[in-house]
Amino acid sequence: MTSSPPSVSEASSAPGLASNFDRLHPKVRQWIWEQNWTELREVQELAIEAVMGSQDDVLIAAATAAGKTEAAFFPILSQVAEREEPGLSVLYISPLKALINDQFGRLDQVCEMLELNVVRWHGDASQGAKRQMLKRPSGVVLITPESIEALFVRKPKDAYALFQNLEFIVIDELHAFMQGPRGLHLASLLRRIDGLCKVRPRRVGLSATIGDLSVAAKWLNPANPSAVAIVNPPGGSPELRLQVRGYIEPPDIGADDLEKDEGRKEALDFIADHIFANLRGSNNLVFGGSRRRVEAVADRLRRRSEAANVPNEFFPHHGSLSKELREDLEHRLKAAELPTTAVATTTLELGIDIGSVDSVAQILGPRSLASLRQRLGRSGRRRGKPATLRIYVREKYLTPLSDPMDRLRLEVVRSVAAVELLKEKFVEPPVQDPSIATVALHQTLSIITERGGAKAEQLFQAICGDGPLSALTQADYIELLKAMASPEARLIEQAPDRTIMLGEVGEKIAFGRDFYAIFPSDEEWRLVHGGRQLGTIPISNILGIGSLVAFAGRRWRVMAVDDTAKVLTVEPHRSAQIPKFEDPSQEAIHDNLAARMKAVLMADDIPGYLDQTAQELLIEGRQAFQEMNLATEILVQAQKDTHLLLWHGEAMNSVFAVALSGAGFECSPNDIGVTIAKATPDDVRAALKILAANPMSVEDVADFVQNLQVAKYDELIPAGLLRKLWARANAETVERVAGLAKMLVDNNLR
Repeated sequence: MTSSPPSVSEASSAPGLASNFDRLHPKVRQWIWEQNWTELREVQELAIEAVMGSQDDVLIAAATAAGKTEAAFFPILSQVAEREEPGLSVLYISPLKALINDQFGRLDQVCEMLELNVVRWHGDASQGAKRQMLKRPSGVVLITPESIEALFVRKPKDAYALFQNLEFIVIDELHAFMQGPRGLHLASLLRRIDGLCKVRPRRVGLSATIGDLSVAAKWLNPANPSAVAIVNPPGGSPELRLQVRGYIEPPDIGADDLEKDEGRKEALDFIADHIFANLRGSNNLVFGGSRRRVEAVADRLRRRSEAANVPNEFFPHHGSLSKELREDLEHRLKAAELPTTAVATTTLELGIDIGSVDSVAQILGPRSLASLRQRLGRSGRRRGKPATLRIYVREKYLTPLSDPMDRLRLEVVRSVAAVELLKEKFVEPPVQDPSIATVALHQTLSIITERGGAKAEQLFQAICGDGPLSALTQADYIELLKAMASPEARLIEQAPDRTIMLGEVGEKIAFGRDFYAIFPSDEEWRLVHGGRQLGTIPISNILGIGSLVAFAGRRWRVMAVDDTAKVLTVEPHRSAQIPKFEDPSQEAIHDNLAARMKAVLMADDIPGYLDQTAQELLIEGRQAFQEMNLATEILVQAQKDTHLLLWHGEAMNSVFAVALSGAGFECSPNDIGVTIAKATPDDVRAALKILAANPMSVEDVADFVQNLQVAKYDELIPAGLLRKLWARANAETVERVAGLAKMLVDNNLR
């Protein structure tokens, strides 16, 4: 791929070349002087050249806290400062409202100096500022995809007035949009914005967590990825201080429960002891994984503070907490006036400005290198200060009846493998998301609502042109439209002139409160104390008067239940249980991580970043690996079941499990292979030989896939279309399954 930055990098280091600082608007330069900056960072120098020296789109890929926001906005604002055309100049798109609020704080002053409007546009932002922007659209709007959707559906004329003269679209945390339904949704919205504009606006993507930059360039500009200038300065990563700490669970104990027997400690208690002893007095992030585990850890840390008669510094942060509680914690971290440790799910993973934390900790071994890199980027942001990462790993207590996989100590092994890949700067590439049909249906309803009706060919071109939704062919889309128009669905209907309009059910969906978001939102109950909302818990977890619940790092007793308003009024209490949150499925493991896990088990070095227990667990795992001869053996019996060890990631293991299901087995994928229930190794050997000799077609395998309805509107999609799209997306993997089965038979089962 050709792009301008290589020459930019060479030019910026040429002797005697004036800094790109001089190319910025005088008032931008004045603002920089007033901040007492002595120099621009390398990424900012390069971005000025990329934005102001060409008409290309721009991808700015640099480490967290490298100054990407200023790198994008200094030259962009310099270029739009003097323009007179009506309408917005710059649209900044973020996956998070909190990030919009942060960026507003960073841009407000410089925009004021330039006499440019800058407005936050999301559900919690000022309605007055939005109304003023709609009256006289100009300047910069900071917005989420869902708010763009709302503009198209509810105020299409205003959307046109806002977007018609856009010059730049800035997409922050680009990696968050490169896969998943929100990414597909945004890709469609960007095409629709382009359609409103007199000239296609330039796109500028920002990210600290992208592996293959050419893939990101193609996402930014699907029609012409070579017209994306890539700004990717070398280096910038701080020194890494790392420790992996191992813990063994006592037998027969619930890993994330609050203590019921105060005299008996589980691994999470020992982890809390270490966090309390080592993180108190500084600012830190602890990523706990699930909301339930976050509450369990935060509760333990609060009680340790109370027992030591010291102020509590440990607070939970997850999506079920109220906005006020989350923001209070974010502001406390950013202010850095009181030592604070946030125990979070993934909610603090993206670039919300919370300042520089002293260390990052993670409970359980990493499953995603992208997430690990994003989290680690929160530490070591001060110049000359190392990034500090602690990984707390829990392994099961072994008995003679333990599963052979537990003997391999895979949590420790995966942590070592992840660290090795982290050092190699590996990041998982994006994969095709199964939400394509759902997003196409959603966008069909949205465009019809925006325009009052549209022809089928117009809809197809608007939705399924260049970009990730182009995976839907014209035949696929016609099948979808026919299903949407069926008497059972009544989502759309067609006028005599072939104009497609909303049907009875389509109107209810398109004008519903939850239409703007492409991800499903579960109905939840609000927890209220003293008139203040604490947050929400799932409807499936309803509690009666007198019930006890742990939430927001505290324990509460339910005092009143309002079924109509779905409100639980609570008071503090000393004893409680954690709500049974519906936690998201675990992150999928990539092939490279699974393969590296096998390499770690076959090695003999002991990494110095493992504590004594983690070292012993790694040695145990390697001994078990050798005893079971797993360097060559692929089948391991576990009582009535058999494990097939593929040493591949989730994508391959899942498809292999489906293929074996076609042979009559009950299968489930795991991190390193497939578990076949109620089968002996001989049974599996026979099945593998049949699979190798008679490989299944992708259509055959697709027939056995059960969980095809995974996205918000999939229940409205024809089952045949979902199956067809699954087959198309997994065709290469199914072909690899056949090849892998043959290789396994040839090498292991002769």
